[in-house]
Amino acid sequence: MKDPKKELLENLSNAIINGNSEEARKIVNEAVKDSINPLKVMEEGLNKGLRIVGDKFESFEVFLPDLMMAAEAFKSGFEVIKPALVSRGKEMKALGSVVIGTVAGDIHDIGKNIVKIFLEIEGFEVYDAGADVPVDKFIEIIKRIRPDILGLSALLTSTLPNQREVIKALEKAGLRNQVKVMVGGAPVTQSWADEIGADAYAANGIDATKVARRLVGRDGV
Repeated sequence: MKDPKKELLENLSNAIINGNSEEARKIVNEAVKDSINPLKVMEEGLNKGLRIVGDKFESFEVFLPDLMMAAEAFKSGFEVIKPALVSRGKEMKALGSVVIGTVAGDIHDIGKNIVKIFLEIEGFEVYDAGADVPVDKFIEIIKRIRPDILGLSALLTSTLPNQREVIKALEKAGLRNQVKVMVGGAPVTQSWADEIGADAYAANGIDATKVARRLVGRDGV
């Protein structure tokens, strides 16, 4: 017999895949009433559905309108679950500041947006630079915001080198020792992060919060 809670999360994932905002909101409300761990609701319901749509978009199985509808459904569900996440006792005072963006040549921002949400829930102040961000714009933002962490996302293998270019530009501008660089995205690996001189690699939203806490010296706090 199927676990009702697992089935509910599967239904939530399907609601995101189908871009059904009303259904997503309804299911998240049910999950909250059933006292399902909100992190599970995020990871096994909302995030799972959005990742599936993102993968299908990458392989041309779905198109931009489908992606946008899935993103809207995700937002509808997240609006419901966010208070439950906060009420788990997380202090919302800022643990640090993060600038996050997708590198030049890459318009994909689903992964970045998920990481942003998790960082905000964790208590970080997050400045979203957007997608397809030129190197010089990253440098301008770092000079202006002076964040603790810079998160660089790349979802295409062809745009991976631009993560390296941003780090080189930070060095040239004399900013490299003033900000920790965290990289992520589907083609990114720990070995790539090491190769380009990044401070850390994060595989997903939950991992990013752990890595970010470590980078600001708040892991285990």
